[in-house]
Amino acid sequence: MGAHPDADIHPEATGPAAEIVAAHQKDEPITLYSGWFCPFVQRSWITLEEKKIPYRYVEINPYNKEPSFLKLNPRGLVPTLGCPQEDGSTKPLIESNIICEYLDETYPDQTPLWPKDPYTKARMKVWVDHVTSRILPAYHRFLQHTEKSPYSLEKARSELLGAIKTWISNADPEGPYFLGKDFTFGDIVLAPWAKRMWVFDHFKGGLGIPEPGKGGEDEELWSRWRKWSDAVTSRESVNKTMSEREHYMPIYQRYAEDRAMSEMAKATREGRGVP
Repeated sequence: MGAHPDADIHPEATGPAAEIVAAHQKDEPITLYSGWFCPFVQRSWITLEEKKIPYRYVEINPYNKEPSFLKLNPRGLVPTLGCPQEDGSTKPLIESNIICEYLDETYPDQTPLWPKDPYTKARMKVWVDHVTSRILPAYHRFLQHTEKSPYSLEKARSELLGAIKTWISNADPEGPYFLGKDFTFGDIVLAPWAKRMWVFDHFKGGLGIPEPGKGGEDEELWSRWRKWSDAVTSRESVNKTMSEREHYMPIYQRYAEDRAMSEMAKATREGRGVP
């Protein structure tokens, strides 16, 4: 069997992320099995950094997995968190949202990222789900649009902008973060894609968010989005878990030409949601 078409990604983190990786090579109770380029991984990575949890970073190419990793996690998904057990063993945990909630509950006194109030927490989860079920599928339909797509580029752009407007209209009015002054998982869930909105300018002729003062009846919403985006994309934990843009380019070019073979790309191609 030939190599996976996405397997030739740059092998390791670069730029700010490389410094973080280098600082997290010694054994720790928690291990993050990561792909430097993956936005789902970045959610878990941001959470670890925000909460200042000691962890070991292990780079995994999800398209060319080592046998030792597959022994821990036969599904081979990243992110995978190696979680210590009372008997001294390690068990895997997958799915970025679940990993982040686990970390917050396991280290409750280190920068809580989930609200303690049950109603506020439940309401935040509604809008976390909106990111997963509405914004991310729309992001990928827009990014993966080609002349062969059964929908227009403008329809894809409109769908993404509509999903973003719905989300930000339910944010705290003042902010700057989704729930207000505090940075929470309600921000982390979308932060990696906020850092990757440049792909639409590069590959698709622009995202289409109006310039300041030109948003018409939606000006207030777009002003709130810019406030949120500026706050999140300038946050240290978000920036230092990013690599140099040049190494993301070939990955996103495959998406833009609808040639990527990740589970997300395949789900989008087949008309399904986030896998």
